[in-house]
Amino acid sequence: MSKRKKTWMQEHVSDPFVKKANSEGWRSRASFKLLEILDQDNLAMPGMVVVDLGAAPGGWSQVVSQRVKGNGLVIAVDLLEMSALPQVNFIRGDFAEQHTLDAMEALLSNREVGLVISDMAPNISGVKSLDQARWLNLAELAFDFAQQYLKQGGNVVIKCFEGEGAKQFRESVKSSFQKVHIRKPQASRDRSSEFFIVGLNKID
Repeated sequence: MSKRKKTWMQEHVSDPFVKKANSEGWRSRASFKLLEILDQDNLAMPGMVVVDLGAAPGGWSQVVSQRVKGNGLVIAVDLLEMSALPQVNFIRGDFAEQHTLDAMEALLSNREVGLVISDMAPNISGVKSLDQARWLNLAELAFDFAQQYLKQGGNVVIKCFEGEGAKQFRESVKSSFQKVHIRKPQASRDRSSEFFIVGLNKID
């Protein structure tokens, strides 16, 4: 095991949010990031339709499935396999490809999407400029999806990273939503450059 990976493992095992996730039955520490954002911005109401992009291992889908309940609908999409979750409809595939969108639209059955969430991040290469470009591509794909599928007044949450292109991306989101908030949840590690863009009330 490399020194970098060993350090990460030690940090991960001792992380209070990892311990809390294990004790409370959440799939990942990332669940606490979304829980805080949902509470801050009053998102994910009962009966809502939610699409989770890049959902595996399911931490965010698990959270929203408990929030929408009843006649709500959660659709989780990822290239990787994801273990089943109660009341979550999982589609394995690339949400940028038509056959994946066809499967999603069949599940929607003409219901309108009220919330799109994306916790996607690229595989880290260690080359900052390359990693930033990869992140920006994922964020833009999630934003394009939200613009296409969100109903008027719908909301979006997208993971982002500070760096080249981040400011311009924030401005793009602002052009399509009445309000935009920048969130850095407590469960985000201090050294991480990640933040979350929350777009509220999509403009039709």
